[in-house]
Amino acid sequence: MSSPYQHFGQLTPRMQAFREELIGAQPQVCVERALLTTQSYRLHSDKPLALKRALMLQNVLEHMTIFIEPQTLIAGNQASSNRSAPIFPEYAMQWVIDELDQFDKRDGDVFHITNESKEKLREIAPFWEHNTLLDRGLAAFPPHSRLYYDLGIIKSEGNITSGDAHCAVDYGRMLRTGLKDYARRAQEKLDALDLTDCKNLQKSYFYRAILIVVEAVKSFAKRYAELAAEQAAKVSNETRRAELLEMSRVLYKVPYEPAESFYEAVQALWLVHLVLQIESNGHSLSYGRMDQYLNPYYERDLASGRITESQAEELMCNLWLKTYTINKIRSWSHTQFSAGSPLYQNVTVGGQTPEGKDAVNPMSWLILRTVARCHLTQPNLTVRYHKGLPDDFLRECVEVVRCGFGMPAFNNDEIIIPSFINKGVKPQDAYNYSAIGCVETAVPGKWGYRCTGMSFLNFPKALLIAMNDGVDPASGTKLCQGIGHFRDFTSFDQVLRCWDKVIREMCRQCTIIDCTCDMVLEQDTADILCSALTDDCIERGLNMKEGGAVYDFISDLQVGIANLADSLAAMKKVVFEDKAVTPAELWEALRHDFEGPVYGHIRELLQAAPKYGNDDDYVDQLIVDAYNVYIDEMKKYHNTRYGRGPTGGIYYAGTSSISANVPQGAGTLATPDGRKAGEPLAEGCSPSHAADKNGPTAVFKSVSKLPTEEITGGVLLNQKVTPQMLESGENRQKLMLLLRAFFNRLHGYHVQFNVVSRETLLDAQAHPEKHWDLIVRVAGYSAFFNVLSKKTQDDIIARTEQSL
Repeated sequence: MSSPYQHFGQLTPRMQAFREELIGAQPQVCVERALLTTQSYRLHSDKPLALKRALMLQNVLEHMTIFIEPQTLIAGNQASSNRSAPIFPEYAMQWVIDELDQFDKRDGDVFHITNESKEKLREIAPFWEHNTLLDRGLAAFPPHSRLYYDLGIIKSEGNITSGDAHCAVDYGRMLRTGLKDYARRAQEKLDALDLTDCKNLQKSYFYRAILIVVEAVKSFAKRYAELAAEQAAKVSNETRRAELLEMSRVLYKVPYEPAESFYEAVQALWLVHLVLQIESNGHSLSYGRMDQYLNPYYERDLASGRITESQAEELMCNLWLKTYTINKIRSWSHTQFSAGSPLYQNVTVGGQTPEGKDAVNPMSWLILRTVARCHLTQPNLTVRYHKGLPDDFLRECVEVVRCGFGMPAFNNDEIIIPSFINKGVKPQDAYNYSAIGCVETAVPGKWGYRCTGMSFLNFPKALLIAMNDGVDPASGTKLCQGIGHFRDFTSFDQVLRCWDKVIREMCRQCTIIDCTCDMVLEQDTADILCSALTDDCIERGLNMKEGGAVYDFISDLQVGIANLADSLAAMKKVVFEDKAVTPAELWEALRHDFEGPVYGHIRELLQAAPKYGNDDDYVDQLIVDAYNVYIDEMKKYHNTRYGRGPTGGIYYAGTSSISANVPQGAGTLATPDGRKAGEPLAEGCSPSHAADKNGPTAVFKSVSKLPTEEITGGVLLNQKVTPQMLESGENRQKLMLLLRAFFNRLHGYHVQFNVVSRETLLDAQAHPEKHWDLIVRVAGYSAFFNVLSKKTQDDIIARTEQSL
């Protein structure tokens, strides 16, 4: 049987060497951006926000270290060395100082930092005291809402330590027109303003900031052009000299001028994508529908003989390797929600054209091949599925799945496009959606920040609070009004009523926390380049946080869907139908974490109750009804951009909870599904570990019963199979049929696969040096297994292995 790796060919020797160098690199903490940002904020503290942010970015791009690797064909680096993570002091600084001596001692996501760098960070820290986004965000939370944050019931740390992002700009337009067109439009708008209107004064700062940023990016590219020319003059290898001279020519041109060749397009794309991540600490900046906007350049160059297929493949592999160079350091508490240092840089292929025709093109195939060939955690590859997706392309996707690095994920046009249209997105835009970050979706270049990733609401902890009359059982804090204590309940209807009352209040608190974060973000940060590349920010004279985007819908994230389902089913069955346990006995069992023979027996009864993931309406309908309460309440609220320009301004549900199930489980007491205190919650909308006994079809049926048309923020489903399962062509065909049934007949939203055996994972834990290249799917993203904390590794090992 042929190896899946052989199917996609090998990297060229220099790209293989580049890959090995990157994987072997020890992630460092880079302080350059922190120092340059502090310098700029001190110098321009009197400037309006938009200008201060533009001048900050200009200062960083002008003075940061740049380099061109000997293997690369495209230029651009985020930090002073590859895989190093910059510090963004304007977002948060106190955790950086508090954890300086712990970065290299972490249980996962380890970063190294020199003593010299530590001292430099300590020197600038006083400037940022009470002067960061995090400081202002925490101070702005209403006192009662702050309780939910502090107790870990609603977690939104990333919003006020990491900025926004979770978007894709309109790269296609940028490539066609060049950044100079954005400067032209901004200048025309600026010249036409009547500055006697105070609103126009604010717009003038935004337009002036765009002009500064465009010029800064042009100069940034020129720095690389000059460096490439300098290196060309020093090398003796004629081939490399020619490559460097061509690189120099291209960088003198793009991204300021329009791209006219495939090479120019890839270089322009990379440099702008890079600068967006230097500008802001937000993650999930995604490439959008790359096969659609790059294919014209690719096909034209192939036809003219300007490039060969193998040259294009090497260039794309180079792009993926450069994408992997981006890194990010988070506080340890935030890291546990994003284990594996993910950047979630998603690239989307396939899907349909605005006319509803299959959109697969030669570039779609090229992206599949090269992503598989590079075998990395970045980019995050998503395939848009639809009924007309060709069999040969789906078969190739399954071959990529078989490579065992958790890609591609599949999103379903048949549910996502109608969901968007029903919410007011124009059909031609809905058909152009792309995956953002994990499994969330948005329209590239027309959508506001953070289509998801706002905050995490712990459903199982919410249930325990509801059962405890609105009191957090872990801390004893009274959070909201309940309907009484579970010990005194006489019917399951009371359980449903207590859930209804408490979850509606928690949904309201989520909105308060979200709006507080957004208010502070709007006052303290402005991502000028990102806004310029998003319609209709220039037309409206508003950045994305002020309502400049065409669409602005966001999703909070709900954690522990399966635990809630199983808990409700267990209480209904064991306590109120079979009456095998009284409410008081169950509550005491929870309080005592099922310790001892009596409480251990109660746990066995709970674990034997019906479980979500087995196509059992008894439990599946309970989670649908419980989730619908949250969704019904959520529809009452709006984000801070509502009524300010964009279509939308509303919330919808989402289950793309990344690795939040592990830390949120760690802070949750025992739950009525039999889960013990501190154990991870179920991730995404996937069943609890080992609860799904009836195979993948039953899992698909259970998941499809969820109100997926309302969970537009993403219905994240992870499935795990062994490599041996996909060795035979017959089983690969079965997987294709299973996917088509899930998406066509059941209207599933999303699925992705871990193709790795339990034995391999256990051996990798015991002998990490033997598995340095092992990649696993954590949640909506992939990570190298060895960089994960043991808790996250254990969570992945415990997932059910399915058979076809």
